[in-house]
Amino acid sequence: MEYPFISCKCITYGRVDLLEESIESFIKVRHSIHGNGVFAARKIPTGARIIEYRGKRITEKQAEKRFGQDPDNPYHTFFFSLDSGKLIDGGDEGNDARWINHSCEPNVRAVILKGHILYLSKRWIEAGEELTIDYHFPKDVERVACKCGAEKCRGTINVK
Repeated sequence: MEYPFISCKCITYGRVDLLEESIESFIKVRHSIHGNGVFAARKIPTGARIIEYRGKRITEKQAEKRFGQDPDNPYHTFFFSLDSGKLIDGGDEGNDARWINHSCEPNVRAVILKGHILYLSKRWIEAGEELTIDYHFPKDVERVACKCGAEKCRGTINVK
């Protein structure tokens, strides 16, 4: 079965300094046009480590079994794909990073450091602004319409 997941177009770093304290206290989860969303509680400077994407590490086979288990929203998952073939299920032992929504013009990017997915700010983020990331859903799975409203919106969450 094909299922959508965040397909990381990440940069792998080997620098230890990125593992220093995040600024998780600078964010809060609240309602957004996409359901829940994560918003800056304070100004966040460019390059700041915002939060680590956490959850249970699972195999693709385990993800296939978990996909569609929510009867209210069977196509919604919190899977984040790693280059190793494993996935992180933010819906299982996850944190607030799972509520960061997609945008074709995101203000957050993912980097991998020593097996950890870190979300860093791509630019200066104002207080009250929603944090967004480009999900990069694979092009070979069913297209998911994008409603991000960005000027350069692709019209789909999938990569083209």
